[in-house]
Amino acid sequence: MTFTRTDVGFSSAGERCAGWLYRPEVDDNASGPVPIVVLGHGLGAVKEMRLDAFAERFVAAGYAALVFDYRHFGGSEGTPRQLLDIGRQRADWHAAIAYARGLDGIDPDRVALFGTSFGGGHVLAVAAQDPRVAAVISQCPFTSGLASALTLGVGPSIRVTALGLRDAVAHLTRRSRVMVPLAGRPGEAALMNAPDALGGYLGIVPDGDDDFANAVAATIGLQIPMQRPGKYAADIEVPVLFGVCESDTVAPMGPTLRFAAKAPKGVIKRYPVGHFDIYVGEPFEIAVADYVQFLREALPV
Repeated sequence: MTFTRTDVGFSSAGERCAGWLYRPEVDDNASGPVPIVVLGHGLGAVKEMRLDAFAERFVAAGYAALVFDYRHFGGSEGTPRQLLDIGRQRADWHAAIAYARGLDGIDPDRVALFGTSFGGGHVLAVAAQDPRVAAVISQCPFTSGLASALTLGVGPSIRVTALGLRDAVAHLTRRSRVMVPLAGRPGEAALMNAPDALGGYLGIVPDGDDDFANAVAATIGLQIPMQRPGKYAADIEVPVLFGVCESDTVAPMGPTLRFAAKAPKGVIKRYPVGHFDIYVGEPFEIAVADYVQFLREALPV
């Protein structure tokens, strides 16, 4: 199926979020509005980091798709840059959903969410808060902050905490923010430092993207251990697909499976790959085919 992609923007708390709107080109005999999938990325990631690949598969199956950048990242507004604030990002999800529901030709009661990694946790929280959401795909989701924090090791965790405290002081005293790497090598102070983290994360950054920054304001390192977005799974009454990577070194599988088992209409798909493998190659092809089939069953077109 052919499609169009348009650069769009919408307001979240008075700031513009940048996005791409995909629409399937339907024939003249088609009737009625189409469902839409809203897609958002993970920890410090932007839409160019393979979200377009997922959106293209969804639109090829007959769904519209809206891909967006969180405020403070990518093409979206927001200062300081590279500020990862959980509350703001979830507000951006709600703003994206509201924008999608108001689009011509879109069925406002058939909005699905696709979130990956850190965004996979966001979509669980957002869907629990908005019962009008029709379906959810949560890929390699961040569900337990403590479990993810423990993957860093004791020394790196202490150093990340120290950076977070310095950043909090910098914010209060209106000085330049203290940054922490998103992905680093084992033993380094970074939000992800598993053996596959640095290469896997940077591997989905498009070649020639000189604007991408592998760092965020360090206060997020203080917040992550206290987050448990997986707890929202039990409150979601619509179908939820959990795409779980069995060798996930960033968002460990165990907590996700326990949370997923509590989702009233949860579906679990397990893939024998690592956290970053699912974005490319054969693992991507297998997973995205499962996601399309899930959408066809939950939101037929």
